[in-house]
This record gives sequence, C-alpha cells and structure tokens, in this order.
Amino acid sequence: MTDIAAALADFPPVTADAWRALVEKTLKDAPFESLRRPTAEGLPIEPLYEPAAAPAAFPLQARDVERPWDVRAATAHPDPARANRDLLTDLEGGAASGLVVIDPTGERGVAVGSAGDLARVLEGVMLELAPIALDAGYLGPKAADWLGAAAKSSPTALLAFHMDPLSAFARSGESPGPIESHLVSVATVGARLAETYPKASLVLASGRVVHEAGGGDAGELAFAIAAAVAYAKALVRAGLPMNEAFGRIELGLAADADYFATIAKLRAARVLWARVTGACGAATPARIEARSSGRMLAAQDAWTNMLRLTSAAFGAAVGGADALVLGAFTDAIGLPTAFARRQSRNTQLVLMEEAHLGRVADPAAGSGYVEALTDEIARAAWAQFQAIEAQGGLIAALGAGLVAQEVQKVRDAREAAGPPRIVGVTAFPPSQDAPVEVERPSPRAVEAPSARLPGPDGRCPALSPVRLAQAHEAAK
Repeated sequence: MTDIAAALADFPPVTADAWRALVEKTLKDAPFESLRRPTAEGLPIEPLYEPAAAPAAFPLQARDVERPWDVRAATAHPDPARANRDLLTDLEGGAASGLVVIDPTGERGVAVGSAGDLARVLEGVMLELAPIALDAGYLGPKAADWLGAAAKSSPTALLAFHMDPLSAFARSGESPGPIESHLVSVATVGARLAETYPKASLVLASGRVVHEAGGGDAGELAFAIAAAVAYAKALVRAGLPMNEAFGRIELGLAADADYFATIAKLRAARVLWARVTGACGAATPARIEARSSGRMLAAQDAWTNMLRLTSAAFGAAVGGADALVLGAFTDAIGLPTAFARRQSRNTQLVLMEEAHLGRVADPAAGSGYVEALTDEIARAAWAQFQAIEAQGGLIAALGAGLVAQEVQKVRDAREAAGPPRIVGVTAFPPSQDAPVEVERPSPRAVEAPSARLPGPDGRCPALSPVRLAQAHEAAK
C-alpha cells in the first residue's frame, strides 16, 4: 500500500479543467457543448461530470447480502397445470417468488377464472415461504379474493395482490364501467384482505404502461407516483390509516437496457416517494418491483436480448429494486421454453451470487453522472406529477389526454433523432438469423366473472405498447 501511494505521489492531481482541456484539444474547432446529448425527454447528458457534492436524499433499507432482491419469475402459460409446473420449476431453480399473469381467455396469461383455477396454478406452493404476486387487470379484486382463499387465512402468507386498474385503463383506453368505481372496488377488497393478511401488499402503483408505450423515465415515474396517491386516497377512504395505506402499496417500474437510466430512475423514485409520503404524514419506505422492459426486446436476432436483459437486471439491482421480474429473451416472439426460463433465472442468480451486486447499499451514490441524472429525472417527474394533480388527479389527466400527450412528445423526439442503434437489427444484423425455440400453445378460454361495474364506461387515449425494433424488423 505504501509503495502504491509513493508511486502515485509522482503524478499531479487531475482536475476537471485538465480533463476538459484534453477533450477540447480533440474537438479542434468544435465547441465543448457539442458533446452534450439530451435524452428523449430533453434531459441533458453532459460529457464530463465532477464527483457529486452529496448523494440523493432518500432512506436506505437494510438488505440481506445473500438475497438482496427478490428473484420473481413470471408465469403466463394458458394451461393452469403447465403454469403450475413452470412455477414450481422456477422456485426449485432459484426463484424466490412467482408472478401469475391472469387472463381468462388464455391469450396473454394463465386461463384462470375462479378460485379453483388459481388453486391449481398454486398447488404445491408454500405461500408462507414463497411470495406470490398477481397481474389480473380489471379482474384484480376478484383474483385477490381467489389468492386469499388459496392462502387459507394464514396471517404469515406472503402475498402481493397487486391490484392495478389504472394501468389497465391507461393501456386499453377504456374501462368496463366507471374507472372511479374500480378504484373503490380495489380499496374495499384491499381493506378487507388487509385485516387477514398483515404482510400482504394490496396494490401496485405502476408506471410501466408509460414506458412500454414509448414514454420517458420522468413520465413513467410521474405516472407511478400519481397512481400511488390515487390508490392511497382510495384506501384511506376505505378505512386504512394513511401510513398503512402507503405501506400496502408497491411501486412498479421498468428496467431498461440503459442501466444508468434505470439506476437513476429507481433512485429518483425513492426520492419522490419520500417526499410524497412525508407530505402525507406517512413514514414508510418505498418498495419497488422492477420488470424488464418489453419495448427494448427484438424479434430479429433474439439471442441479443440476453445481453439487454442482463443490462436491465444490473440496473435494477444497483438501483435498489426490492423485486425483479426478468423476462425471457424470446418474449418478443412467443412464450419461453424451459431453457429460456432457466436463462432468465440464472442471469439474476449470477449477478446476485457471483457478481455480488447486493453487497453494497446504493453503490451508485456519489457518481457525478448518476447523481445528476437522478436529480434531473426526479425534478422532471415531479413537474409532471404536479401537472397531473393540477388536472384533478391521474384519472382526470388520463381522460384529458395529458399523459398521452407527454408520451407522444417523447416518441416524436425519439423518431426525430433518427433510427435507433439496435444490435442485431439496425446495427450489425446477422447474415442469417439463428432459430429460436418458443412455445405457441393454443389459447384455452375459461368462464370468468365479469369485471364490469354499474355505470358508463370510462374512456381515455390508449397507451398502446410498442417495441422499438418492430418497425425496423418489418423493413428487413
């Protein structure tokens, strides 16, 4: 150590001005400012950053260094029996929890339409040890009761009901009955289940619908925070204390291949969560479920998606996600095979158990770039959140088209910047696409209770999901 220090003493300290001088020498007559690049939302990316004066202000949570985040495996095969086998294999293969995607039609998830159907999916799963989360759209309250029945009133059951009608409304552009009534239903069912299951999270305040529609990081975060406020108000009206209402909400965010943006976004989420809950007199830390981006995946040369998913997992882990749902590299083509599911699990396990990403809490703290980007995303998201609240809340902002307008601005800016560099599609495409195996089961619809509530349907401009590579793949 002394020898190293002595050797370094021969070198003068390097200042930011010295670095800038070297950069300007290579630029010749071009100004230094020409190296600045904005994000699609217009947030500035500087070519050079100095160490941050102070890290972003948000409370750090204690993490288990052996299992710093929850490896959550999604199950969406339409056959409940097959979904059960997939879920058990995931849990035996290193996953800590499962996410059951429910769709009675069997087109986009497991064909579940009753408590008995869900019980078949969860057969053999010990709910006191392996948390189970749901993704059921407008059927969320009914699916929550089905999951509650499967847990048999065990107070130690680890459940994430994840009711989230606001995302379903934004994605589809319509609701079966007034969307306000769906919030009341969520809050009523949630307040009842909260008494039986003290460890359960009730709702998911997710901004992923903005991300998947092509929106920016600040817009996604603003949507998630506004959704959390809307759900908290509904839960309080249903009888939960303010602190418990926020404590039963999880934030849902997307993890993208741009891992710096993912890290900064998750850190900014904790900053805004602390600000909102503090203003409401609550003192509960943010819990974040990150899901890998679907819009970043390519159908052409799909093997490259493994690298994108690894980058997304890295960003979510370093950013402090509490749970991570990492998709399969074949998701842009079809349902994953056992091989693809294993790759998804093992990517997280390598990062966790071999790369030791969870050994340090908030490892990006102090980085000039990450701290600046965290602050910029947080400020931009806060401004959009305030605009949503000024409109009358998220439902009113969706109905007025405010959220859709912000998403379209980002999509327009991205299109104006020219074709994106997507490895395997617009950059370095393969001479011959290597075949990828996927599952293509036939949908098997089941009867399910209607999600319709009395009253006129809600309407808003739909935030339809996109894949950034799709148009360029079609042009090949």
